[in-house]
Amino acid sequence: MDKVQINVRVDAAVKDAVEGYCKPRGVAMNHFVQEALLDRLEEFEDIEDLKKIRHEPTRPLAEVLRELAIDGAL
Repeated sequence: MDKVQINVRVDAAVKDAVEGYCKPRGVAMNHFVQEALLDRLEEFEDIEDLKKIRHEPTRPLAEVLRELAIDGAL
């Protein structure tokens, strides 16, 4: 993956907190920030997926359990 630089302004307390987490653990701040950004993007994707499935039909749990018992899964 090609690396590019981005510049952001963050609150000094946030920067201090990130450094305070990374330094003692030997984690590069670049890696920490990249992983945090990727995690946040995945959360946004998950939220969109939830919005889509929220309107799917549902079944009562008792019905599902009966079906599983009949199939021998339980």
